Amino acid sequence: MMPLHNPVFQRERLNRIRLHVLPTDRFKTYAISAYIGTPLTEDSVTPTALIPFVLRRGTAKLPETKAFREQLDDLYGAGFGFDIYKRGDHQIVQFRMDIIDDRYVSGASGLLKEGLQFLGDALTAPLLENGAFSPKYVEAEKRTLRKRLEAIINDKIRYAAERCIEEMCKNEPFRLHPLGKRDEIDAITPQSLYSRYTEWLASSPIDIYVVGRTTLEEVKQLVQGAFRLGGSEAGGYAMQNVSRHVEQVQTVVEELEVNQGKLNMGLRTNTTYSDPDYAAALVYNGILGGYPHSKLFTNVREKASLAYYASSRLDGHKGIMTIQSGIEIANYEKAVAIIREQLDAMKMGSISEVEYSQTLAMIRNQLKEIEDSAFEMVGFDFNSILTGHERTVSGLIDEVERVTVDDIKRIADKVQLDTVYFLTGRKGGTTDGSEKG
Repeated sequence: MMPLHNPVFQRERLNRIRLHVLPTDRFKTYAISAYIGTPLTEDSVTPTALIPFVLRRGTAKLPETKAFREQLDDLYGAGFGFDIYKRGDHQIVQFRMDIIDDRYVSGASGLLKEGLQFLGDALTAPLLENGAFSPKYVEAEKRTLRKRLEAIINDKIRYAAERCIEEMCKNEPFRLHPLGKRDEIDAITPQSLYSRYTEWLASSPIDIYVVGRTTLEEVKQLVQGAFRLGGSEAGGYAMQNVSRHVEQVQTVVEELEVNQGKLNMGLRTNTTYSDPDYAAALVYNGILGGYPHSKLFTNVREKASLAYYASSRLDGHKGIMTIQSGIEIANYEKAVAIIREQLDAMKMGSISEVEYSQTLAMIRNQLKEIEDSAFEMVGFDFNSILTGHERTVSGLIDEVERVTVDDIKRIADKVQLDTVYFLTGRKGGTTDGSEKG
């Protein structure tokens, strides 16, 4: 096989599956990802979140979890895992496999085929008992999912971030956590979960990525033999209108037994990944609170000593930005005022050369690092599939480097503060010792 250096994903549709292959000899492993996405809905979010936990326990061929995991060892320590997250108003389940290239194992052959077969079995040929999932595995993984959700409540930084989103988007699907709702776990049965699984697999877009020393034609044949999927073609991802005008900023104060306040703010950027202004929004977020040199960190934490941490995060799929800070409870009013001052400074274009140049350098370096990781390249490309707007790493770097202060001011004029959420201590209460952060 000739050395492969083409950095462009090659694509083909196989009935239900959209296939994306990046032939390259840069890596010593094959990176395999399968994305399955479905709209966030109240009824389906919790069972959908439970599905991958149960699928990882065993297959029809390997019904015991021990044998399932030993098979990965037999594949020279192949990695297998999954993530569940939100992208816009969609719940995405991503399965990942990392398997060594045959060239680096003496006597090995066909490892890509075996890896894809393993993933195909895990996803489309699960262990069934009496026409449903194994009751033993379902009950065990219900406990696992419950613990994951309880961990968020115990980590007050994560809890405050989720609650801010929940309040800000209370009339939108995005309010839902991708892991679902604790109070809906108990009602799930092996039969109801299997019913949701078959519906999920039949109706959701499925994107399979392979990066490594292979070809589109080879992967196509391997996938056709490994994934048992019936039904017609599934649709793509519907673009959501994220344009919002904030009539009035809402303030939500919640009391729990904490000794450090968590001040979070939700903002509407009215700019998404597919927007021509996306690069400017990246720079805006970087200058405001994306890095240690940013305005929030420097002014709220360093100069005013009001916060233990202060940062901002951009969600380009939903078109929102969040600000996170941990403060002394008594400093609430001061912290809100100084954060608002930073937002006003962005509108006025009050940006120093250091803030501007360091932010561009940080974004440039982060984007360049994407091409050092096969899975990062896959994730970046999947953004194009989700949004219908194709970008390249080099193209986005070029856009970022052309962003001016006037462009940043234009973003600032579109940004609207929507929600102020403050997690504070109970009056006269004491901390319960469970607080993290």
